[in-house]
Amino acid sequence: MAQALVRFLASQYVERDGVEQRFFAGCWGIFGHGNVAGIGEALFEHPELLPYHMARNEQSMVHSAVGYARMKDRLQTFACTSSIGPGATNMITGAALATVNRLPVLLLPGDVFASRIPDPVLQQLEVPARGDVSVNDAFQPVSRYWDRITRPEQIIPAAFAAMRVLASPAETGAVTLALPQDIQVEAYDYPDEFLAKRVWHIDRRPPEPAALARAVAALRAAKRPLIVAGGGVIYACASEALRRFVEETGIPVAETQAGKGSLPYDHPAALGAIGVTGTSAANRLAHEADLVIGIGTRWSDFTTASKSAFQNNAVRFVNINVAELDSTKHAALAVTADARVTLEALAGVGYRVEKAYRDECANLAREWDAEVTRLYSLDHRPLPAQSEVIGAVNTFSSPTDVVVCAAGSMPGDLHKLWRARDRKQYHVEYGYSCMGYEIAGALGAKMAAPDREVYALVGDGSYLMLNEAIVTSLQERAKLVVVLVDNHGYASIGGLSRSLGTDGFGTQFRQGKDGSRGLDGERDPAPYLPTDLATNAESLGAHAIRARGIAELREALAAAKKVDRTVVIHIEVDRYASVPSYESWWDVPVAEVSEPASVRDARNTYEKTKPKQRRYL
Repeated sequence: MAQALVRFLASQYVERDGVEQRFFAGCWGIFGHGNVAGIGEALFEHPELLPYHMARNEQSMVHSAVGYARMKDRLQTFACTSSIGPGATNMITGAALATVNRLPVLLLPGDVFASRIPDPVLQQLEVPARGDVSVNDAFQPVSRYWDRITRPEQIIPAAFAAMRVLASPAETGAVTLALPQDIQVEAYDYPDEFLAKRVWHIDRRPPEPAALARAVAALRAAKRPLIVAGGGVIYACASEALRRFVEETGIPVAETQAGKGSLPYDHPAALGAIGVTGTSAANRLAHEADLVIGIGTRWSDFTTASKSAFQNNAVRFVNINVAELDSTKHAALAVTADARVTLEALAGVGYRVEKAYRDECANLAREWDAEVTRLYSLDHRPLPAQSEVIGAVNTFSSPTDVVVCAAGSMPGDLHKLWRARDRKQYHVEYGYSCMGYEIAGALGAKMAAPDREVYALVGDGSYLMLNEAIVTSLQERAKLVVVLVDNHGYASIGGLSRSLGTDGFGTQFRQGKDGSRGLDGERDPAPYLPTDLATNAESLGAHAIRARGIAELREALAAAKKVDRTVVIHIEVDRYASVPSYESWWDVPVAEVSEPASVRDARNTYEKTKPKQRRYL
C-alpha cells in the first residue's frame, strides 16, 4: 500500500493557465516504528519518485512544506510522514497553521495496528469507550480532509479525495491520511490507472454575472471606496490586474498580512497595512469608507481591528473570494470567484473616484512614507529599536529577496514598515501566528525559490522554541540569513501585558533571585539569563555574526552575502522601543474585577473603547 501511495503521489500534476507541474516536490519525514517499514521502505526503494528530505522536528517539517507551498502560490507542496504517537501529534500545530492559512500540505502519520492483535502497541492511546481511536483523531478539526486507511484498497478513493481538496483554491489546507503500520505493508493488486499520471486542472472561477452587476452598482454609488487586498490576490497572481483596476478607478488599496505586496509600496494607490497592525493612512481612510471591497481576504480580527476599523454607518462590503465562506462575511455582496478573473471583468467599469478623494489618499500616503523613514532612522540608544533593524534589512535587500516572520511584535512592525517591492517578497505567517515558524518556513521558501535571498526575522523567544531547522538548512544546502532579534523574552506579550495593567508578568528571560524566579514583572528585574544565542547558532553549524548596533548590522548583512551557508546575525534591541498603533484597537478583554489599580485603569480604557466595535450587517 505504501509503495502504491508513493507512486500515486509522484504521478500527480496540476495545471493552471496552461502551465503544468508536479504537485509534490518530495516528502519530508522522520521515521519510527509506525512508518519505517511502510512509507520509509517505499521511499527507499524508489528515491527518484518522491525525493526524501530529512527533518529534525515534525512540526518544523510541516512548516517548511507550508512555506514552500506559499512561495509556489499553492501549486506545489510536500508530503510529510511521521511515526505514530508523539511524532504524529507534533505535526498537529503545523496542520492547524496550514488550514488556517489556506495552504496545502499532505500529512501521512503512522497509526496503530488495524488488526488490533498486538494492542496496545508502543505509544498507543487507549480509550476505554472506543476501540477505533488513536492520537491521529486529534487531526480531524485541523484538517480539511481526514481519513484512516484500514484496508489497503481504501487508499484509492482516499488518495483521490485528498488530491481534490489539496488542489482546490477554495478548500485547500492540511489533509491527513492516517496509515496503520500493518496496512502500510500489505499487498494489493492496484490498477495501473491509479498509478498513472494525472493532471488536476486548477480553474479560475469566473464571477456570476448577476453578482458582478450587484458589485458594480454598489461601486458606482460609492464616494469613498477602499480595497482591502488579501492573500488571494497573491495566490491568484492578480497583482497586475489589481494595478490596472486601481489606476483606472483611483480606488486606494490597503493590505492584509497575507496580501502585503499586492501592490508595490510606492504605487500611488498603495496605503500599506490595515487594521491592528495598520498604517495611519489605511486606518484613517478605513474609518470613513462607505464601500469596502475585500479581495482574497478572510477578514481576520486583525484586519478589521476587531470590527472597529470601519465606522461609517452606511458602510457596505463587496467580497471577491474563491471560498464562499469568506466571500459572504460581513453580510457582503458576495462575488465567489477568482480574484484575477474578477478584476479583469471589472475593467472598463466606467467609475473613478473624485479628485479630492485621490488627493486625500496621496497626502496620507506621503505622510506615512515619511513616518516609515523616521522609524527606520531613530538612532535609538543605547540599544537600537526593532524598527531600525527592519529598516536596515529592508534597505539592504533587493526587490526579489524574501523576508519571513510569524510571531511576536516583529510581524506587526513588519506589516506597518516593510516596503514591499515584489509580490513574493513579504512572507509573514499571521493567520496562526505560530512561534517557531520563522526559520522552518524560511527554509521552505528558500527551497521553492533558490535564486532569492531569504531573510528570517525571528525573536529570541521563537528562536528558542524551534531552531533545529538551521541544521536542516545545512543538509539541504539552502542558505538562509537569520536575523535574530534578542529582547530577552516575549516582548510582544510583555507590551500587551503592560497595556492590560499586569506589568509584563512572566515575559522576561531573567535569573531568579530571592526565590522569585524572575517572574515578578518589571518593577525590580533580576539579571538576564546568561544565554548566548549566537554561540548556540554556531554550534548548530551556522555562521554566526554578533552585531552591536545598526551600523554593525549593516556590515553583517553585507558579510552574510559572501557566506555559502546559513548565517545567523544576532542583535540586541530595546524591548520597550515600540511602533505606535496608529488609531487602531484590538479586542483583548481586561479583568472586570481586580485589586491592582493598573488593571482597573486598563478596564476603564477597555470599556470606553469597546462601544466602537460593531457588527457589519
